[in-house]
Amino acid sequence: MKIYTKTGDKGVTSLIGGTRVQKSDIRIDCYGTVDELNSYIGLIACQNISLVYQEYLKAIQDRLFTVGAYLASDPESSRMKIPDLNDFDIKFLEDQMDEMATELPELKHFILPGGNTVVSYCHLARCVCRKAERLVVQLSLQSHVDDKMLIYLNRLSDYLFVLARKLNLDAGTPENIWNPRQ
Repeated sequence: MKIYTKTGDKGVTSLIGGTRVQKSDIRIDCYGTVDELNSYIGLIACQNISLVYQEYLKAIQDRLFTVGAYLASDPESSRMKIPDLNDFDIKFLEDQMDEMATELPELKHFILPGGNTVVSYCHLARCVCRKAERLVVQLSLQSHVDDKMLIYLNRLSDYLFVLARKLNLDAGTPENIWNPRQ
């Protein structure tokens, strides 16, 4: 099987279900940004971090494939069974944040991205996640989007922020606290 099909050479592509759309369509932008996010998550997971976090990130990557498949489907014509997110997926992120928070100092300042390389990758992923969330909100104004997709992306960006703080703590790296000029 060849990876190239030549069917997108004129700027159109197919959604799951067969509908052809411009590659600039908001739906394509949504799942493309989720794919970009997934790549950053993969980058974080292959850094020198706890195997537990690596496992959690792999599970998150799996959920992001679910989100991407949902977004790549034409809600009007797709008959393909797409995996779905469930309340447990959202609760998992919340539980992990709550667990990490027990070890973190109280947040009293804004945190500037950075600290060390893996933490910087977390902040990049968080920013891409927020962008994906904004795009999916925009899509939801034009087409039905399952609420769990938006909730999951919202929680995931929070998770990535807390993970960045926890990885800074684990590495003994001070947080970059924003001290505005007076």
